[in-house]
Amino acid sequence: MSLPHTFARPALLAASIALLVGLSSDADAQRRGAAAPKGPPPVTTCTDLYSATNKDWLDANVVAAGQGVRSALGELQARALTQQYDLLNGAMTAPQNDVQRLLGDFWASGLDEAAVEADGATPIAPLIARIEGIRRTRDVAPAIAALHQVGIPVLFDFGAEVDLSDLGRHLGYFTQGGLGLPDPAYYSRGDAQTQQIVAQYTQYVRNILALTGTAEDRLDAETALVLDLERRIAAASRPLAELRDPRAQYALVDTASLDKQFRRLQLGEFLAAQGVQAQQVSLANPALFTQLDTLVNGLKPEQWKAYLRFHIGNAMAPYLSKSFREAEYDFHGRILRGENAQPTRQELVLGAINRAAGPMMSREYVATYLPEASRARAETVAGQVRDALGRGIDRSTWMTDAAKTEGKAKLAALSIEIGAPVQDIDYTVQPMGRASFGSNMLIASTWRHAQEMRRIGQANAARRWDVLPQTPALAYDPAQNRLIVSAAILQAPVLDIAADPAAHYGTYGALVGHELSRAVDTKGKHVDSTGTVRTWWSVDDDAGWLTATDKLVAQYNAYGYPGLSGVQVNGALTRDENAADLAGVELAWDALQQASPELTQPAREAFFRGWAQLWRQQASVDLATRNASNSIFAPGQWRANGPVSNLPAYTETFKCKATDPMGRKPEDQVRIWR
Repeated sequence: MSLPHTFARPALLAASIALLVGLSSDADAQRRGAAAPKGPPPVTTCTDLYSATNKDWLDANVVAAGQGVRSALGELQARALTQQYDLLNGAMTAPQNDVQRLLGDFWASGLDEAAVEADGATPIAPLIARIEGIRRTRDVAPAIAALHQVGIPVLFDFGAEVDLSDLGRHLGYFTQGGLGLPDPAYYSRGDAQTQQIVAQYTQYVRNILALTGTAEDRLDAETALVLDLERRIAAASRPLAELRDPRAQYALVDTASLDKQFRRLQLGEFLAAQGVQAQQVSLANPALFTQLDTLVNGLKPEQWKAYLRFHIGNAMAPYLSKSFREAEYDFHGRILRGENAQPTRQELVLGAINRAAGPMMSREYVATYLPEASRARAETVAGQVRDALGRGIDRSTWMTDAAKTEGKAKLAALSIEIGAPVQDIDYTVQPMGRASFGSNMLIASTWRHAQEMRRIGQANAARRWDVLPQTPALAYDPAQNRLIVSAAILQAPVLDIAADPAAHYGTYGALVGHELSRAVDTKGKHVDSTGTVRTWWSVDDDAGWLTATDKLVAQYNAYGYPGLSGVQVNGALTRDENAADLAGVELAWDALQQASPELTQPAREAFFRGWAQLWRQQASVDLATRNASNSIFAPGQWRANGPVSNLPAYTETFKCKATDPMGRKPEDQVRIWR
């Protein structure tokens, strides 16, 4: 997300003011014959690496109450957004290829607010007409399938996800959905807060129905019909807590059996309409689909028309005229998400393009903003850090021999994908033009849905990322045993190609180490080197891990939460991420030493200062309060200081004593992979 900027006084001016005040105080003290009071001791790398490294930035980026957070990684996200805006502006004015021409037309149509306003509900008129054509029970299922085709899922969800029995393959999943509220429990809870939200949702349904053509004298009745149908769906849905384990939504069924079991839903014809020819799909809640099948037969066409029309308007409201957008934002933005400002027009249109045509943006972004030098450097450092993890596994004192063997096998099988995924996408899209943003959104979402459906039944799971390359991301994917490094993250402060090469290890290399360590720790222990879902750690490995990281819990429990008086970091809540941070700097330092055995003093310092610069952040008190209770990540100050204080190389580099805040006695230092 884009973060607000502030402007600090010029550093020279600030320093001059401080100097003048200091001189005046000294002179006054001499005239009075009294000693000037001592100020706080200076911050050094032996007292606080984070503050010593980031002082100027922290002074220039004070956050007021309610302003959220500013951070180095937030600045990177903002830069990636600016790059996308620049790319789209160029595609709009001087497209260089057919994909840019499509993106430029899409962008131009979204920025033309006058045209969007004049368009009103026209973009969804064909869909509304399709729904109004429902006359009898057998018309309902084809209408549902038609809306799924254009990327508007109704009644249930259907999508392509990894097959849990074959992680290299995509499978079609029929799952619960079809509700306008985010949790089925909203429809049955009786507490006052929930009832208030339901009342506000009821008004929202009424507003959207009015905008999509319901006559005034029918609004109350049709609103009641929509809520009644959604309550029936919710009653047959499972609690969200039961769905947190992906296996709860996995049950293979033959597609040939679907029409026999759910005759009125016509799921066989539904799959054909989506272009799916697979012989098997997953349908793990047959009771829900039995109820949906009954509803298709038991409810009158008028109720289906009201429900489907509302969901068309609900899905498309952000991309239509102002009355639609304001109704949608008032409910989803202000009430459900707690926002207090609508996105700018640029933010809204870019979000729409990434949602519906993200892979097109990816192709052009990578070609424009990922230099070969950055890609090659990222590949080299990541490979060296992977080798360091192999050495770390060999050195481990807490892992059993069997786990070491499996961990090394998994590491050997691990792939590193940098920049963008291997694409298997057909970029042939219906021409858009610049006259109708809403119509372009439907064209693009129809294309995107078709591309997703093409994956089903194919052994192509490794060709897909769950993140777009234009989004800064560096993550371990346990299902595919791979490290994903997006194009957008390969720039400062993560990988500044112009910086000291040693700094590349302290920034990018340490993040790589953080994520690669997850392949063989508590996150990766449930999938083995062959991609089989099984726990390959033993009870002894679990015990060894807890013993190794219990000291980290105590270390972080002792840290005060920045900006909050009397609040400590929760070392237990943040244990696994703190361990991964420590693993990251351990492995990156090992990789740097192997690559450059004779490190200069400036190179050593660049490594650690680079790490500290990654985590600079300023958070408002309200956000810090929430994070202190809920976040699995320690605050930036301790993500910077905590891990490196456990490395002998740090105290050697900065000549710190064991009694210094950044120094730790050898017996108190925690080690994971060194």
